[in-house]
Amino acid sequence: MSADQTTLAFETDCHIFDGCGFDEVAPGLHSFVFQPLFTVGGYDFNKPMLLAFLGSLIIVGFFWAAFSKPKIVPGKLQMVAEAGYDFVRRGIVYETLGKREGDKYVPLMVSLFFFVWIMNLWSIIPVAAFPVTSIIAFPVGLAAIVYVLWVFLTFKKHGFVGAFKNFTGYDKSLGAVLPLSATIELFSNLLVRPFTHAVRLFANMFAGHTLLLLFTIASWYLLNGIGVAYAGVSFAMVIVMTIFELFIQAVQAYVFVLLATSYVQGALAEHH
Repeated sequence: MSADQTTLAFETDCHIFDGCGFDEVAPGLHSFVFQPLFTVGGYDFNKPMLLAFLGSLIIVGFFWAAFSKPKIVPGKLQMVAEAGYDFVRRGIVYETLGKREGDKYVPLMVSLFFFVWIMNLWSIIPVAAFPVTSIIAFPVGLAAIVYVLWVFLTFKKHGFVGAFKNFTGYDKSLGAVLPLSATIELFSNLLVRPFTHAVRLFANMFAGHTLLLLFTIASWYLLNGIGVAYAGVSFAMVIVMTIFELFIQAVQAYVFVLLATSYVQGALAEHH
């Protein structure tokens, strides 16, 4: 919506869905479409791509600064980094895979956790104000990494026949039901599992951002229309939703990595 349309909407008796141009303000799919900001080497970079790149730099820079010169008595930065690293290592990886099996997967899971978290966190950062994971391509890319690792480990651990049994939940005691059960399990494991892994993260961030947009726009609209009291209620909801989003952002990063670890555990487990 242009500045002229916005001015016209507020200077006339124009309401949000009355067809005078103000309807474009209402949040929708257009809120998740961004024009290229600049082009590098023939590739266009838009806002979500730029935020993803900046987020990666922040994560690498933070852990580099914290651990490039580690001390026996850690400073504040090293202490915070160690707490975050240890949370993922002990609270997720060791709890699911155990220490012996889990150590080799800690770097990947720590990277996934903090990358997803900061991609979510952009939603409440001023100026950025957009969760990168609400663009489906980003959760799909991350879920694809986990999926490829899971399939690779399954074949490596069990061989072709063993992997097939793992994917299908093969159990000869099922008798005549086995073909149906195996087909459902195969479909669920190879197709539904990576889909739900990506969509769970995407849907939560998409819905959260839409709600924040809705109440933020409503606050401005009501302030210029019905009255301050109504705008105040809407703005209070913006604050509540922002606090709630902080919680959801961390939870979604935790759930994404917890599921990734459980998939690795399933690939390494002995089939019975």
